[in-house]
Amino acid sequence: MPIPKPQTALRRSPTILLFAAAALALGGIGCAPDAASKPEYERPLPSGGRALRPVAPGAMPDLEMAWQRRDVGLLDALDRSIGWFEMPSSRRRYPYATTDGEITHEAAQRSIKRFRAILETAPTSADFRRQVLDEFRIYESVGWNGGGSVLFTGYYAPDFDASLERTDRFAHPLYARPADLITDPVDGTPIGRRMPDRSIERYPTRAEIMSSGMHAGTEVAWLESPLDVYVVQVNGSARLNLPEGDEVYVGYAGKTDRRYSGLGAKLVSDGHIPKGGLSLPAIYDLHGSDPELVETAMLANENFVYFQHYDGGGWPSGSLGFKVNARATLATDKDVYPPGCVCLVDTDGVNVSGVKAPILRFMVDQDTGGGIRAPGRADIYMGEGDLAETLAGGQYAEGRLYYLFLR
Repeated sequence: MPIPKPQTALRRSPTILLFAAAALALGGIGCAPDAASKPEYERPLPSGGRALRPVAPGAMPDLEMAWQRRDVGLLDALDRSIGWFEMPSSRRRYPYATTDGEITHEAAQRSIKRFRAILETAPTSADFRRQVLDEFRIYESVGWNGGGSVLFTGYYAPDFDASLERTDRFAHPLYARPADLITDPVDGTPIGRRMPDRSIERYPTRAEIMSSGMHAGTEVAWLESPLDVYVVQVNGSARLNLPEGDEVYVGYAGKTDRRYSGLGAKLVSDGHIPKGGLSLPAIYDLHGSDPELVETAMLANENFVYFQHYDGGGWPSGSLGFKVNARATLATDKDVYPPGCVCLVDTDGVNVSGVKAPILRFMVDQDTGGGIRAPGRADIYMGEGDLAETLAGGQYAEGRLYYLFLR
């Protein structure tokens, strides 16, 4: 974090997927494994592979304990997904293929409605377990290596000081989505750049965009530093605190088709941050002492993200277009996992004191992120504020990921 204002920078800077994706050191404060033993959490599915398979009868997760840990936030998350399934656009995401067949839109929709009903009406944990096992088939993720291991990291909703006009203090812009950016109308996957002759080419890289000034005049807001801009781009949304005391909200509006790579991994591999010392505060410290070094390293990430203003009542908003819920919203790769569906996370995290604690919770797959790719990665939304930062910062652990669909 910048040296003159360490406390402020830490408080308003998210511990995000930015560093977990390639460095395997996010969780905020976790240590990066040695290269020789480093798991390939970003390993893609093999051609024709499926991310979900039925769980063997003897390997069922502890449904009773998960039911006992339910809360109002989970019900809110379920209700938002139920509403999403009512939208015609949700049909474009289905059917979803598992190892033993397809899940239709109708089946996914019925599953989440029925799960919510059982969750709320089951009189005991044992009754809940019985009903779920009678009515649902439980699937597990194949994980990064086919063995079921998924890396769970954490993220939370950040806020930043900013201005809607350029000033001496705020001189680094977030840009609106350009008209020539082409994305898939079904799932939003970036395709490229529409040229004047109607052909499509790859979009310019981050370095080319920043050096060319090609987006001048489309600024959504201005931030204090290039690193603040970068963090907001990777996080995908932010609350902006304006000089006059007002708040505005910006959210994801699209990204280019260029490859994503982690800033943290780059700084470690280049020897600028030691193994075991990678964290977001460490990167802010380095930027404060050598901004050119960090800003040059940012350019290795060729991907570029665009923003739009939106109503703060829906902030923070996930990739499905509605508000996310703390410890009830899960972010995954939507090219791999079924959007809007009930899942069960079984991993380790930390408690409010930063001490290691187990996590066994039902969640809803409602978000995604620039660093969340492949079946071996998932990100838990931890909420807003300092407590959420503690939880997100300590979230870096392997675990198992399950999904529930009606038989």
